[in-house]
Amino acid sequence: MMNLATNSNEKFEPMINPMQDMNPMQDNVLPPPGRDGHTGFKKVQGKGKTMRQLGIIRIAGFMAAAIGLAFPIAPAMAQTPVKFTLDWKFEGPAAPFVVAIDKGYFKAEGLDVTIDTAGGSLEPLTRLASGTYDMGFGDINSLIKFRDANPGTPIKAVFMVYNKPPFAIVGRKSRGVVKPKDLEGKKLGAPAPDGAYAQWKIFTKANDIDASKVTIENVGFPVREPMLAAGQVDAITGFSFSSFINLKDRGVPVDDITVILMADYGVNLYGNAIIVNPKFAAENPEAVRKFLAAFVKGLKETVKNPEASVTSVVKRNDVAKKEIELERLRMALKDNILTPEVKANGYGGVDSGRLDRSIDQIALTYDFKNAKPKAADIFDASFLPPAAERKAN
Repeated sequence: MMNLATNSNEKFEPMINPMQDMNPMQDNVLPPPGRDGHTGFKKVQGKGKTMRQLGIIRIAGFMAAAIGLAFPIAPAMAQTPVKFTLDWKFEGPAAPFVVAIDKGYFKAEGLDVTIDTAGGSLEPLTRLASGTYDMGFGDINSLIKFRDANPGTPIKAVFMVYNKPPFAIVGRKSRGVVKPKDLEGKKLGAPAPDGAYAQWKIFTKANDIDASKVTIENVGFPVREPMLAAGQVDAITGFSFSSFINLKDRGVPVDDITVILMADYGVNLYGNAIIVNPKFAAENPEAVRKFLAAFVKGLKETVKNPEASVTSVVKRNDVAKKEIELERLRMALKDNILTPEVKANGYGGVDSGRLDRSIDQIALTYDFKNAKPKAADIFDASFLPPAAERKAN
């Protein structure tokens, strides 16, 4: 027991049993009043407390320590940071990712996820390859070409989101664009890093289009739809749910807009997938698995209630309009995510044979510098949640 320091001029008086002191039924055994008043206890000089008070404090301390030993306070669960990149702005189709944040699905898995926007389909690949981002969302076909051009950065896809790609040629009937062959003799606005434009050669080959008769104008993403709306080009490349909704929002009559979905015209590819940096995956395999498990919950919540889910997008984009992003989201869900294949097999996976055939189709217009990859080189299914959890209800 700790000794109390005393002044040499002051007599130290013994302390009674503090437990007895705390019992109101034992007052009759207390010592007679002393010099500090009716308590019979003298204050310890310089401390400002009676011996009785000190005794009570000690007992309280002992009790607190005992409680701490019996019920130790659990430390907060460590959160693994995950830096994630989208391929574009916060628009309707990004809802599953941000819903997983707002609903706490990532946090419940022990992940601290931050999500940034990007400027097109190629940017997520360069970000992941450089290691500045851990995971991302990008076009798997661009990934196939990127890996071939950069064999030292074997980034892989781990979850297929767009089972059917949204690559499209979007034109105007008033400009004479209704079907693929109509593009001959026309001007096509196409941003160079656009994922849809990357499939242009496949599209022209599959539809017997004489590409030499199509004038390609390299335009920036921000002016793509405005140029088509103003009649400066006859058609553009883009994602169906982005370009169609943007044109409609600019006042172009819906019955004047033609959406030629490449997947309906011979371009048999997959679309955007969740991609991972290989170093991050090797060092944090459980974090990748948990990310995908949380994402599936966010995706299911988005499918179940798109109207509520799109608010998670709008609050992150100052210029977004809820009704526009809701329509964009519903288009993506209907045309690209909830396909017959997904309804039959669940979210996230790929058919290896189909992916191999898509690589073969890419090879028709792209000269691989290295050996043509197989599906297993591009897509790693080992991180996927169990099939029962990925079932599309």
